[in-house]
Amino acid sequence: MISEGIINDILKVKNPKWRTSITRVEPNRIVTRGYSQEDLIGGVSFSEMVYLLIRGELPPGNVARMLEAVLVSFCDHGVTPPSTQAARMIASAGSPVHACIAGGLLAFGKNHAGAIERSMKLFQETVSGCESEDEIPEAAVRLVDDHLRRNRKVPGFGHRYHNADPRAVRLLDLAEEYDCVGPHTRLAVEVQNILLERKGVRMNVDGANAGILSDMGFDWRTGAGVFMIGRLPGLISHVYEEKVREP
Repeated sequence: MISEGIINDILKVKNPKWRTSITRVEPNRIVTRGYSQEDLIGGVSFSEMVYLLIRGELPPGNVARMLEAVLVSFCDHGVTPPSTQAARMIASAGSPVHACIAGGLLAFGKNHAGAIERSMKLFQETVSGCESEDEIPEAAVRLVDDHLRRNRKVPGFGHRYHNADPRAVRLLDLAEEYDCVGPHTRLAVEVQNILLERKGVRMNVDGANAGILSDMGFDWRTGAGVFMIGRLPGLISHVYEEKVREP
């Protein structure tokens, strides 16, 4: 709880301003991460812009193409997710589009879209604890052993609908093709191999993207946000369908 004294101090500040290093706005000029927006418009793809905003620089090599694939992989999963159900339910009440979308996004939580951040955090902490990539196989064994000993699922593995998530398979193939496989994705694959042998469990889309995004340099705290960027068009399409088909 914010104390009364802090609130009073805030109220005493004249013309308080938010500070940001992301975008500078001046009369007739907008500069984002050091690039003029008129140069970015038509000069970079949407995935490049997403990377620039979050990471602070333009993506190297095939990273933009890989990020594009990541965003597409998050696009939609029918009416099964809580976010889609929430958005459609709100739309059925005749609410405006922005309220429907907001409701859908607010439905993301620990059990829906939360796995990617937990996976990214787990992968990043595990890799940072390895002195070299040669230690990744042993680290993967310890990771799995620890979760199974505590009767916990490894986030990013297993799916309630798919025995083999087709999105994860495709993403890993593209990561190899685009030369975007790093230590975090290698760790994810090692974990999958162990879980497949012991439990018959494979990687899902969150596990694949957790490794790939981590290798791109994304902090685990941005994982759910990237997921939402990819899922937003799907939510919009479901809201539109609900409004048009069931007015």
